[in-house]
Amino acid sequence: EIGVCVLEKGSEIGAHIVSGAVMDPRALCELIPDWKDKGAPLNVEVTEDRFLFLSQTGAKSVPNWALPDNFKNHSNYVISLANLTRWLGQQAEALGVEIFPGFPAAEVLYNEDGSVKGVATGNLGIGKDGEPTENFQLGMELHAKYTLFCEGARGHLGRQLSDKFKLRDGADPQVYGIGIKEL
Repeated sequence: EIGVCVLEKGSEIGAHIVSGAVMDPRALCELIPDWKDKGAPLNVEVTEDRFLFLSQTGAKSVPNWALPDNFKNHSNYVISLANLTRWLGQQAEALGVEIFPGFPAAEVLYNEDGSVKGVATGNLGIGKDGEPTENFQLGMELHAKYTLFCEGARGHLGRQLSDKFKLRDGADPQVYGIGIKEL
């Protein structure tokens, strides 16, 4: 039997997800075919697409027929990622996944051969001065056969792993993009 444990740095699942999104429900249909019956928070279907080129003199609209398919959002939904993440957390817990909100992973643990052994959570009850308070609680070590790091592209543990295993060597530098949307 496999046990699955999720550490969530936020006070609840979805607490650190502040974005909205347009979501294609195809993957959700494959993962949870009855997501509508289970109350997934996909309530606002996209009804119109507009693509504009912005310039100093104004905006120029592109006709929908000229847009590539990846810019067409019909049958997609405008969602709150925080609400969807919370709902997915509930579905995972119903399947037996143990979720620990408020426990950020603070350190990568390694086996003697250098492979990843698991993670340790941060200590709790540390005062502003960095000293333990009366509520001090030592962090936990979580050892696992498989450890997945899902903290984003530039998370603090991801950077540690990248440095230790030289994951960025020979890779192109990080590229940034900016997008603007109105809901």
